Amino acid sequence: MVRSALPPEPGETPRRRSDWHVIRTLFPFLWPRKHVQDSLEIKVRVVFALAFIILAKIATVVAPLYLQQAVDALAPEGGAPVTLTIPFALIIAYGGARFLGQAFGQFRDAIFAKVGVRAVRRSSTVVLAHLHTLSLRFHLDRRTGALSRSIERGRTAIESLLSISLFNVFPTILEVALVFTILWQAFNIWFGVVALAIVVAYVMFTGFTTEWRLKFRREANLLDNKANTRAIDSLLNYETVKTFGNEDIEVREYDRVMGQYETADVRNRSSLALMNVGQALIIAVGLGVLMAMAASGRVAGEMTVGDFTLINLYMLQLSQPLNFFGFVYRNIKQALVDIEKMFDLMEEKAEIRDKPSAVALDVADGEVSFENVTFAYDPRRAILKDVSFKVPAGKMVALVGATGSGKSTIGRLLFRYYDVERGRITIDGQDIRDVTQHSVRAAIGVVPQDTVLFNDTIGYNLAYAQPDAPLEDIARAAQLAHIDDFINSLPDGYETLVGERGLKLSGGEKQRVAIARVILKGAPILVFDEATSALDTHTEKEIQANLREVSTGRTTLVIAHRLSTIIDADEILVLGNGEIIERGTHDALLARGGAYAAAWTKQQKSLEQKEEEPTDEFVAAISSD
Repeated sequence: MVRSALPPEPGETPRRRSDWHVIRTLFPFLWPRKHVQDSLEIKVRVVFALAFIILAKIATVVAPLYLQQAVDALAPEGGAPVTLTIPFALIIAYGGARFLGQAFGQFRDAIFAKVGVRAVRRSSTVVLAHLHTLSLRFHLDRRTGALSRSIERGRTAIESLLSISLFNVFPTILEVALVFTILWQAFNIWFGVVALAIVVAYVMFTGFTTEWRLKFRREANLLDNKANTRAIDSLLNYETVKTFGNEDIEVREYDRVMGQYETADVRNRSSLALMNVGQALIIAVGLGVLMAMAASGRVAGEMTVGDFTLINLYMLQLSQPLNFFGFVYRNIKQALVDIEKMFDLMEEKAEIRDKPSAVALDVADGEVSFENVTFAYDPRRAILKDVSFKVPAGKMVALVGATGSGKSTIGRLLFRYYDVERGRITIDGQDIRDVTQHSVRAAIGVVPQDTVLFNDTIGYNLAYAQPDAPLEDIARAAQLAHIDDFINSLPDGYETLVGERGLKLSGGEKQRVAIARVILKGAPILVFDEATSALDTHTEKEIQANLREVSTGRTTLVIAHRLSTIIDADEILVLGNGEIIERGTHDALLARGGAYAAAWTKQQKSLEQKEEEPTDEFVAAISSD
């Protein structure tokens, strides 16, 4: 069995924006605007770091001049006597300059450390915050493994890019300029021209070959994302994998993608080896030419031994940053690719946005109204068609119908995960598109079909609805949800870890945690989205009793599959093909003898035959209606 190829996720296909565009996007994190916290301190640190870079390079370039003079003093022209005083002083000066070059570099690192770490922190926070603003549609399409990998690589790349560009590119350019000037002034312009030609040839060759190699890096990144996604997907579905005994299949699929990654990465590394050979050739040829020129000058009596030593030192000194420059340039380009991927996420547009004039929702009674609502996920297939109903304040309205009839969509629209195409949804007469999303969601408490918990303590998960709530309120909510006895029976009590997605708790225990959250939130409007459909009959009855307690006096919308759970509803709406085909109380709908009555009869027969799992009776009932 081979799983189908993964579709491109949001932000997966590179947009090929220019490097300068990526750098401009990154620049505000290095040089923050005035309103950003500690912006002045960050800017001062950047300025001082640049100053120390300049001082370090000046000391590094001046050091060989002292050595040149020391060599000439020890090997004077015309057999002049040698004294120790002058060479000794020059040697001390040479050592001092070397020390200052290193010391200024360390001062630079210490001062710039906060700048780099703060840039990584702020950029990562901005990306995460932006991801939380994106629509539900984006998050239904995204793959967690690939997203987390992109953010992780982007975060690392930002820190690498900042340190490399500021600590290596700028200092190397400064050093080349200083060496060119010194060689030109001390000897003749040709020494400077040859040295500059070596640097230009090296940079051009490195740039050309790196651009050629980028396609291998991009391909390796994409395959690395896919491999990581495969691994995380199989681990998140650990129980399913174990249930069907498909561990070998998951491992083979992971190995297949890793095999593709291996091929791409081998091409990446092989091309790197070829580039290194070319760079070494350019340095060797250039160094040979300059040394030949210096040797000729010495033989002609135009240059001293110290001059020959000086040129050799400068070229050796330049070859080190140039050799490193190849590594630096490659890493800059690779970092820009990684940052580009992370910033692609930043350019994803939020589908649902607050209006500039949006105000907080003012909830008085909590009446919910759907007025001629039409909605489709895909324009080719409408999910809701001109749906209208009210949930009066303090009353309970239930939604039932076949799978795909639009029940859960109504809940998503109420939370404003999507906006309606036509019609409107109001709470106490206020169109939810005219108020802030946060205030709408703050007014609604939900108990979903599948309660997903954070991999933290049960106390943390209980308090998630109101993180600042005192322990007494949390314990009171747990008591009202009838989960306090269970928690107190655990060895670690409220500090018990619930595991990934709450897998250490049973379905009923997770649902009671969801009920406790709703109690703690204290929202005036409640949504029960098939809150008991995944539970056994005994647990369902217990949870239903809890839900009735919680919903008393609150506006409640119940999305139900088991009809026995909503017989007390003030009104039941039967959905079919995106429309309300029946409405009324439980008794009135049974008396009507339509789709609801047919579905009720079938569910009762199923219960009598001890078939715990409800079937989709509405499919047959509606089609025959």
